[in-house]
Amino acid sequence: MHRPCAVIPVYNHEHALPQVVAALRDAGLPCVLVDDASSAACAAVMDRLAQQPKCFLVRLPVNQGKGGAVMAGLREAARLGFSHALQVDADGQHDLADVATFLDHSRGRPQALICGYPQYDASVPKGRLYARYMTHVWVWINSLSLSIRDAMCGFRVYPLAATVALIDSSRLGRRMDFDPEILVRLAWRNQPMHWLPTRVHYPLDGLSHFRLLHDNALISKMHAKLFFGMLLRAPLILWRRRRG
Repeated sequence: MHRPCAVIPVYNHEHALPQVVAALRDAGLPCVLVDDASSAACAAVMDRLAQQPKCFLVRLPVNQGKGGAVMAGLREAARLGFSHALQVDADGQHDLADVATFLDHSRGRPQALICGYPQYDASVPKGRLYARYMTHVWVWINSLSLSIRDAMCGFRVYPLAATVALIDSSRLGRRMDFDPEILVRLAWRNQPMHWLPTRVHYPLDGLSHFRLLHDNALISKMHAKLFFGMLLRAPLILWRRRRG
């Protein structure tokens, strides 16, 4: 079975969110919205959206961060009976014209994680663009592979059975460290991944929750944790890959 939905972590993106949800619904995707303790104004927008058919709302009482919100949404999607979940940011940076292409590839490779690697326009902050390359290097080291093309782009179709099994058995980063860490940990489990280019624009409503110092510190700590985890697991990781 291939029964996909979209999972959208939301924290105060009330201006962009209705357009994102409309585009996903036009593509035929049910939507799971995760209110990550947003403002009253944003919560009211989500309440209205959740009155639409096949639009579900998870409300977190305390802000969890992007990773925590995504994990809550993935668990809810699995509970609702969906087989796959397209992770989409609420700020409109992802090109939703690519949804059909991502879902087609997921349908043809139902066991694979379908990942976007970004094609940026001039709106991308240069500091964040250059910092991504450092993360790429550490992801290649920690995954013992060059196959992960981009670990920071959150536009992905997750196979829920394998993904929820991982997040229920591992302590993953709950903020901006989530997107790269889950890829590395899935790579350790020999999870099939397929990569597609996708355009990225920063952002529709001009609001970014990336905290330069704090989130870069979290990501650095995550890389260090994964490095020592990789050293312990290296024989098993390589054995799994030899077996295919």
